[in-house]
Amino acid sequence: MRIRTRSKPRTVVITGATAGVGRACVRAFATDGDRLVLIARGIAGLRAASAEAEAAGSPVRTVLADVSDPEACEAAAARAEAEFGPIDVWVNDAFVSVFAPFTEISAEEFRRVTEVTYLGYVNATRAALRRMLPRDHGTIVQVGSAIAYRGIPLQTAYSGAKHAIQGWHEALRCELLASGSGVRVTMVQLPAVNTPQFDWVLNRLRGRARPVPPVHQPELAARAVRYAADHPGRREYWVGGSTAATLIANALAPGLLDRYLARTGIDSQQDHGPRHPEDHANLWTPSDASQDHGAHGRFDEEAHERSAQLWASQHHGLLATGGAVLAGAAARALARGR
Repeated sequence: MRIRTRSKPRTVVITGATAGVGRACVRAFATDGDRLVLIARGIAGLRAASAEAEAAGSPVRTVLADVSDPEACEAAAARAEAEFGPIDVWVNDAFVSVFAPFTEISAEEFRRVTEVTYLGYVNATRAALRRMLPRDHGTIVQVGSAIAYRGIPLQTAYSGAKHAIQGWHEALRCELLASGSGVRVTMVQLPAVNTPQFDWVLNRLRGRARPVPPVHQPELAARAVRYAADHPGRREYWVGGSTAATLIANALAPGLLDRYLARTGIDSQQDHGPRHPEDHANLWTPSDASQDHGAHGRFDEEAHERSAQLWASQHHGLLATGGAVLAGAAARALARGR
């Protein structure tokens, strides 16, 4: 059981709150009794997410909105503060994607992915900052991905959007630090996660879209997001050993990683067999307008619930101290042996 570290609940806004990591974040913050404002496009998903939060004891409001619309983000932020008071935490998680070779993605589809997945974060963050900056208080958590550093084949639109988020996030963080603001922004870089998105993406592959193994459960990602909201001083957190391995490999040998992904990245992102006719792309319209799909996708049997890398990412100071202690002990042992 998690021990609460705050004396009073916060006002927390979550975009993309109806499925996957966003839905798991609703549950995670609800366990603290925080006041939740949930933003998404799907009515059925919003109703189900709201019911779960209320059952956990959290006051909740839902906002039917598309984050690609800056006015909708502004209206959602205004409602959040009118209902629950000043926003303490804003979590950006909404996105859409297309699984296809770049030459098979239309200009309109590419623009749509960019407007939701990248500009949706920008629009929502602008609305949050309008309220947080005058008070000199608040935290914004950007849900990122290893793809923010390392683009992969068949996901050019999503890779571009996540790279854009990374660069924008770094620039914004520098500006806030330069101004001495008390507002914090941080980012959580995720591995492959077992969410419904792989049946929702616009898919032009031979088979059904799938995450590249190893796959992790959305609750692991949600715990990382909640931790980041509680400890926003760090610029980012890495979740999953595969995230750390990918980012390190990309920093050391990006050309070799290009060739590796060219050999493995096509088949590893799709299951054998044809796509299912019930798969419904949510690029233009929500997939949970009439039916709730929850947080999990169809990969429960292979998904991991824990990550040693997440613990390491959250305890850099402890690891550094431990390393220094071990190094000192080793030096003393060598000295005695001479």
